Amino acid sequence: MSESLKRINKYLSEAGYCSRRAADKLIDEGRVTINGVIPEMGTKVAPNDVVAIDGEVVAAKKEEFVYLAFNKPVGIVCTTDTRVEKNNIIDFIGYHKRIFPIGRLDKPSEGLILLTDDGDIVNKILRASNNHEKEYIVTVDKPISQTFIERMSKGIYLEELKQTTKTCFVKKLSSYKFKIILTQGLNRQIRRMCAHLSYDVQTLKRVRIMNINLDLPVGEHRELTKDEYRELSNLISQSTKEFNPKNVKRR
Repeated sequence: MSESLKRINKYLSEAGYCSRRAADKLIDEGRVTINGVIPEMGTKVAPNDVVAIDGEVVAAKKEEFVYLAFNKPVGIVCTTDTRVEKNNIIDFIGYHKRIFPIGRLDKPSEGLILLTDDGDIVNKILRASNNHEKEYIVTVDKPISQTFIERMSKGIYLEELKQTTKTCFVKKLSSYKFKIILTQGLNRQIRRMCAHLSYDVQTLKRVRIMNINLDLPVGEHRELTKDEYRELSNLISQSTKEFNPKNVKRR
């Protein structure tokens, strides 16, 4: 038998329904069915089988995924290759489960980044076609002109990437500081856009990803809240990868 098959009493126990002994009693009483058929004691359950007790389906317990918000410091690299990069995000956080960043922030940048062990939602969040917002606060090396704001917002052709950036929201906050909201994530996009207009980025901080706002001290991380999960699932419900908000770890 395949290792993916489980005895019915073990299946019910691991599903959190009852003990194996209690499961044996339910089977003996004929209250358990597998695909609508009353099984014999010791029958094994396949991954796609439907198990029910008194007509109510018992779902196998799903692994709970982890979703973290992290305020990345300057100097930390968003890579999972701990053999190559010393100042990598994985070793810095030191989380007890294997996780990976959703997207990246370059080494000189800081701010919000999400990490997870659920690969199903990565493309839904990252793909530019899904129009998911990411907000940044940026300071530059010289006074910001209205022309700079207008050209940044209308899109800039980046020769090195052979691509024009999508239109975006840009607002001047002070003489040297502006806010920008992107729905795409080209490599070093903001720095390249500024350089095209002869501005040099001094600091770059991401303060929001979709509905998740940066509310942590630098270098700290936390799990997403139940409300954040709920809104996140609504925002990505029409995206290109399926996301099941039931399979998340809540706090």
